[in-house]
Amino acid sequence: MSNRSKKKSPITRELIIPTFEALKELGGSGTIAEIYDSILNNKELGLTEEMIVEPHLGSTRQTELEYQLAWARTYLKNYGVITNTARRVWMITSNYSQVNPNSLNVKLIMDKKKAQSNVRNDKIEEIYEEKIDEEQPWIIKLDRILKNMDPYAFERLSMLLLREMGFIDVKVTKKSGDGGIDGFGKLQINGIITFNVAFQCKRYNSYPVTVEEIRNFRGASAASMDRQLFITTGTYSKPAIEEAKDSAKKPMDLIDGEEFIDMLLKYNIGVKEVKAYEVDEEFFQKI
Repeated sequence: MSNRSKKKSPITRELIIPTFEALKELGGSGTIAEIYDSILNNKELGLTEEMIVEPHLGSTRQTELEYQLAWARTYLKNYGVITNTARRVWMITSNYSQVNPNSLNVKLIMDKKKAQSNVRNDKIEEIYEEKIDEEQPWIIKLDRILKNMDPYAFERLSMLLLREMGFIDVKVTKKSGDGGIDGFGKLQINGIITFNVAFQCKRYNSYPVTVEEIRNFRGASAASMDRQLFITTGTYSKPAIEEAKDSAKKPMDLIDGEEFIDMLLKYNIGVKEVKAYEVDEEFFQKI
């Protein structure tokens, strides 16, 4: 793990049990986003806004909290407590399904050799030297491009993505120079059910979307809209997330910068997959 000059976010050992508790509360399995939401609502952690939005040093798109949570999941997986069944989906293993979170021995879980007892000793350090959720150069480049795009170019990109997602009649109703758009479209489900959706897009570089922005967007949306969609290249503050999820108000969905990039990949927008080869040095040494 990297050395940090700041100590705002909880460190890995403080997040191991809360991560396990989160999966317990979710019924034994959950996505990274669901685990993250549960962590934000964990009152015992006492997370402040400063802790939540602190960027990970050297990262363009990951907070320190997300980074430390990635390590917590990795230690739990290496010890056999949880496993990932699919991309971004984690579950508690059968051996720990009935275990009380408070009975977990954090020190033992974070012991490299015991947690990796089934791995050859000469490979243990190599495994733990690997970066968790390492950012590939192309991801850093794409993230930088998105955050520095011309505001109206980002509008067009967002509209293209919405159309690829199944939206029709996508229109922009407000233009401004601050990198945001207000518009609406219709989302068709299986060509039968149609939802009228109001959307707003904010091209932010470093600071998170605030609760005031969520409230303003909700208040500006027409009553005829069935749902609301907020898109940002950045992140959302904790109050903003809570406001968007308020069940007493009109449903609002959030897409952050990481999810936006994932969707560009899913629909092959502005990116293309290339094949690469890995050289097997051991093969050439032994031949």
